[in-house]
Amino acid sequence: MRYWRGIPAGLVAIGVGSLIAWGGLAFGFSFGGMSLDKLGASFAGFGFSVPLPAVGHVFGGFEYLGVILVTAIPFGIYDLVEAMDNVESAEAGGDHFPTTRVITVDGVVSLIGCMLGNPFINAVYIGHPGWKAIGGRIGYSAATGVMVLILSWFGIVAVLMALIPVVAISPILLYIGMLIGAQAFQEVPKSHAPAVVLALIPQVAGWGKLMIDNALGAAGTNAATVGIDKLAGTGVLYHGLELLGSGAILTSLILAAVVACIIDRAYPRAAGFALAGAVMTFVGFMHSESIGLGHNPAAALAYLAMAAGLYGYARIHAAATPDAALDPAELRTPA
Repeated sequence: MRYWRGIPAGLVAIGVGSLIAWGGLAFGFSFGGMSLDKLGASFAGFGFSVPLPAVGHVFGGFEYLGVILVTAIPFGIYDLVEAMDNVESAEAGGDHFPTTRVITVDGVVSLIGCMLGNPFINAVYIGHPGWKAIGGRIGYSAATGVMVLILSWFGIVAVLMALIPVVAISPILLYIGMLIGAQAFQEVPKSHAPAVVLALIPQVAGWGKLMIDNALGAAGTNAATVGIDKLAGTGVLYHGLELLGSGAILTSLILAAVVACIIDRAYPRAAGFALAGAVMTFVGFMHSESIGLGHNPAAALAYLAMAAGLYGYARIHAAATPDAALDPAELRTPA
C-alpha cells in the first residue's frame, strides 16, 4: 500500500498513533502516558549545542578497566555477532555488503562517538529486509543520520519523546520483527526449521528473565530476595531462564549450528560447534552474566559431553557407511 506522495508508512503510523494518544487525552483518556506538563518541561533542554571532545573522561576511565571489561567484552562480542547477522540478513534480502568493511566502519564510528562523550556504541541496524520492503534505500539511512544530528544538536529529542508516545513506534518495530522472523525460515532449507526454532528459545528466555527482573524491581525487590525456590514453586523457573538467556546470541548460534549439522548428518562439524560451546561457556561468554573461568562448569561439561558423543557417533557412522565420511555438501553436488 502506497500513501499520498510516497509518505513513509512508518511516518503514517507514528502520526496516527500520536493523534490517537493526544486526542484521547483531550477526552480524558490516558493513552501512552501523554501529558501537557511533560511536553512543556521537555522544552527546557531546547537549544543549539555541538558535541565537544571528551578525551579526558575517556582515558580517565582506564583506572576502572578491570570493572569495565567485565561488561565491555560481552557487549563487544554481541555487537560483532549482531553486525554479522545483519549483514547476512541484508545479503539474504538481495543486497551484498563486505562484512569486514561494515564491521570496521561500525567500530571506527563508535570510537569517534566515544571520544565525543557518547556512551552508546554504534550498531549495524537490524531489519534490512523490512526497511527495504517499505521503500527504504540508501537515502533513508542518510536522511536518518542527518535527522539524528539535527535533533541532537538542537535538543529536540526530549521534545519528540514527550510528543510521540512509545506505543505509536512499537508497531513499526513489530512489523520489522515479523519480517526478520519470516526471513529466518524462508531463507534456510526447510529441513533446518527446527534449528531456527531452537535458536529463538535462548532469546525468549532472556526476554522472560528481563520482564521478571523489571516487575520485581518495580515492586522494590528482586529474585534473590523473593527466593529462587519460591519462584520455581509457582512455575517460574528463574534460574533456568538465567542460564539459558545469559549470552543468548552466542547460545542461539551454537545450538542452531549443532542442530543444523545433525540434520545434515555433518556430525564432525556438529561436534566442533559443541566443543566451541564448551569453551565459550567455560570462559563465561555463554550461560553466564559475567566473564570469568568456570562460572558454569556443569553447562561447559554438558557441551563437552555433547561434542564427545557427536564425534564418537561420527566415527562409528563413518565406519559403518563409507559415504558418510564425505561432506554432505559434496554428496549433494553433481559430478
